[in-house]
Parts: sequence; structure tokens; C-alpha cells
Amino acid sequence: MAKKAKKQLHEHIELLHMNGLRGRVLNAPAKRKSHNKQLLLLYGHHASIERMLGFAEELNKYGAVTLPDLPGFGGMQSFYQLGERPNIDALADYLAAFVKMRYKHRRFTVVAMSFGFVVASRMLQKYPELAAKVDDIVSIAGFVHHEDFKMKRRTKWLLQAGAAINTFRLPAFFTRYILLSRPVIYLSYLWVADNNVKMKDANFSERMRRIRFEVELWQSNDVRTYAYTGQEMLRVNLCQTSKQISQKVTHVKVKDDRYFDNRIVEQHLNIVYREVDVVETKLRGHAPTVISSAKEASPYIPRKIRSLLRA
Repeated sequence: MAKKAKKQLHEHIELLHMNGLRGRVLNAPAKRKSHNKQLLLLYGHHASIERMLGFAEELNKYGAVTLPDLPGFGGMQSFYQLGERPNIDALADYLAAFVKMRYKHRRFTVVAMSFGFVVASRMLQKYPELAAKVDDIVSIAGFVHHEDFKMKRRTKWLLQAGAAINTFRLPAFFTRYILLSRPVIYLSYLWVADNNVKMKDANFSERMRRIRFEVELWQSNDVRTYAYTGQEMLRVNLCQTSKQISQKVTHVKVKDDRYFDNRIVEQHLNIVYREVDVVETKLRGHAPTVISSAKEASPYIPRKIRSLLRA
């Protein structure tokens, strides 16, 4: 049943040509006329449309789902091809242009995960006229400030240094075609599988399935964009602006999230948004590598979020 639904969603993936860049977008129509929600779904930093199909399938129960690539992600051409840097403001501007084209005079609901929530929040800060058209905003393990990360200063510095190197063309080329080659990724994950949170709970065949998906994720995203936005995440601060987003956000926090300090995330969300409602999912970690069905995505959409989407 899940495979059939997934195939149907694939049929709604279309080419996207906008602002001189070529990518893809999933436009899944509502299953029933009574399901009149317009849902804009945004994925995180290490993701693609394929990784989010389970979420799209689950959200499609409540209305039409639109899931676009952003420049440099999911195989889409990057801002570097236009001679521009993929900073958060540039991504927010691109998303705003997409929203204006897709929704025009219609209202919509934002459901954004992790880094996608950063981009969506920055868009709503910069374009209050778009924020006024939003019915609901749902954050799934989202964040708005670099201090939200649970990370030692030394680790953050090393990650920033590694990311900075890979924003240049030659190091990025080496990383993509040597360090992120299929054999290296397979061997790396198999080496650490017993201790890796994405792999340790799976048997060998399931581990291989997850590793195959990891290969696709690492190789579909533009390395320079991935590195530059990695730097951006480690220094982002959406609390600096004086423009508070006048909407309420419903934030789904993941129990024992390995990346974020949920208490600090909530504090920062209360600065950026007018009102914050926090809902906990009892899943551990952050998000699995593969979310290929609605059943796998279902725990990330708690009952309170479902009630919100039905309203």
C-alpha cells in the first residue's frame, strides 16, 4: 500500500524553472475537495524530495502538498551558477518568489523541518505581506539561532573550518568526487554502523538500504552550497531583527534530539514569533535517514498538529 502511494506521489514531481535555475517541485493535489488546505512543505539540510515523500504522503491527507527544491539542494542548480552566494537571505528571497508564484492570492500553511524552517522564518521576517497570508506555521525540529545547537565550541570551530574550505571550487570538487564517492560512503557508514544513530538499530539489509539512500543524499546536494549553508547554520541569529513575526508557530520538538537543546530553541522561538506552542514527539534522535512511507513519517506529526491541519 505504501509503495503504491509513493508511486502516485512521484507522478506529481514536476520540473521547476525559476530565476534562471532548474530544479524540481512536488505538487500533490488534495485527495478530496473537502481537504482544502494548501500545505507548503520544506525539507532540511541533508534531504531531498525523495526523502520527504513519506511526510508529503501523510500531509496529503489534509490538503494539497507542495514540496520544492531550493537552489543547490535535491539536485537543483545552485546560486553559484549565477555568481551568487547561497546565504539564508538569498534562499529566503528565492522561497518568497516561489510562494508568490505558487499561491498568488491563496492562503497557505507552512510545514518546515530543521534548516527549511530557518529559511521559511527568514522569509516571513523579510516579507510580512506573505506572513499575513499564512494560516499556520509548523516547525518540525526547527531552529532560529546558532546557540540552539548542542555542540562544544571546539567541534563547532572544526565544522566551520571544514565547511569554509569546501565553499571553494577545487576542494569541493575533491570532496564530491573522492570523499563522497560511492565506495567511500559505503565503507564509512559500515565502519561506524554499530555506533551510528542512523544505523545501529537496523539489521544488515536495512543498513544497506539506508546507506544507499545516504549515497543519494550526499551526491544530490551541491557540495559548495551544503558547505556554505552549513556555515550559515552555525552562525545564524534570527533574533537580531526587530521585526517579530506576527503569527503563532507550533513547534514539534524531538525527545532527546541529538542536535538541538530544546529548552534554548523554545526561548529563541519566543523572540522571533509572537506566540509559540510546543508539542513533543517521543521519537528519539532527530530524523531517520529514510522516511519512505507515511507510516514512518506519522510519529513526527503528533495528534495536536493533525487537529491543527484539520481545522
